[in-house]
Amino acid sequence: MDNKLKILVIGAGAREHAICRAFLDSPRVDTVYCAPGNAGMQKTGVKTVPLSELDFTGLKKFVQDKAVDWTFVGPEDALVAGITDSFKQAGLKIFGPAAAAAQLEGSKDFALRFMTAHQIPTARYQTFREQHAALAALSDWNFPLVIKADGLAAGKGVTICQEHADAVATITHLFANGEQQLVFEEFLEGQEYSLFVVVNKKGYQILPLAQDHKRAYEHDKGPNTGGMGAYSPVPQLAQADYQRMITEVVEPSVQGLRTQHFDYVGVLYIGLILTTKGPKVIEYNVRLGDPETQVVLPRLKTDFATFIDDCLNERVLKELEFKQNACLGVVIAAQGYPQNPQHGQLLPALTEEPGIMIDYANVVEKEGELMGNGGRLFSVIASAATLPAAQQQVYAYIERLALPGCFYRKDIGAKALR
Repeated sequence: MDNKLKILVIGAGAREHAICRAFLDSPRVDTVYCAPGNAGMQKTGVKTVPLSELDFTGLKKFVQDKAVDWTFVGPEDALVAGITDSFKQAGLKIFGPAAAAAQLEGSKDFALRFMTAHQIPTARYQTFREQHAALAALSDWNFPLVIKADGLAAGKGVTICQEHADAVATITHLFANGEQQLVFEEFLEGQEYSLFVVVNKKGYQILPLAQDHKRAYEHDKGPNTGGMGAYSPVPQLAQADYQRMITEVVEPSVQGLRTQHFDYVGVLYIGLILTTKGPKVIEYNVRLGDPETQVVLPRLKTDFATFIDDCLNERVLKELEFKQNACLGVVIAAQGYPQNPQHGQLLPALTEEPGIMIDYANVVEKEGELMGNGGRLFSVIASAATLPAAQQQVYAYIERLALPGCFYRKDIGAKALR
């Protein structure tokens, strides 16, 4: 048996907690560090490291000092800033694409040009660098109209404008706040799906499909957020439509990475919408999604640490095996999220039960108790035999909690259960 693995996970949220948890479940793993991590993770055996995800020098020194085998990057900002390039130049193994490829998430315009070049179905779009040109072009577009900030916006840079006045206000606001470039996209109708492709030079494998809930409030109302909950599997998706997603989107996307000689060892997230004309890509991300990771990884029968180790060591990726279970997760967020989240609410003492996991996000510890630190605070995830059972279990657990200064959506999974 090989020496047991020491792994560093970069990031601080519930996604990273779920990744650390999956690694700790492996008999091949000795220690999982997380930088910077959060106070809640420590309850499940994760060793947090007080280093920023953008402190590349400090992180590399930590990896060398602790003889860490490899690093797994959770968040997009570190990837877009070039953490992979920095680690590889130092001869360190790291899971995540290089900065050139990370532009697939770092720039909406870059991603849309990539899709066009490789004939991947997506929305009609137009990119603008000047406010007056964007305003003048509104007469060429129908409403609702999707307007996106070009750069990273943590899932909150998308506005669906219902009428001309909304669009004018959005364009003016984005350029006034320093946005250099924005994109118009036609509004596509249909259910959205999250598809995660793990890629290395030898091939790719697809993780269990999930559906995320982006809007803050029930019935998909309110502003876009980083995600308020997710579930997997997605029984409403027909097998024929899933096959089209692989043939028309996944395969040309992976081929595009090869054609453009991207150094891509990592996850390509494909946000898809199933329209009446077939699947179309809404966006690429270059890492696992949050909150989907929290419901996807607990469905893997394959040892995740061994799988990532194979990926990094350029082995052929074995087909992933899934459990026959369903997972559903609900995000508990601070009142006022995403625009103006409250801070400092005392969180209840949360205990995990059979079939229930807690993945922590924006929390801090004060005098032995966990407090909210703004934004999304933690996720409650249930694993059960069926989606209705997982949904019932999650909400029964949450309803017992005192959650002052918090809110959550009460309809996660509804589209699958109609």
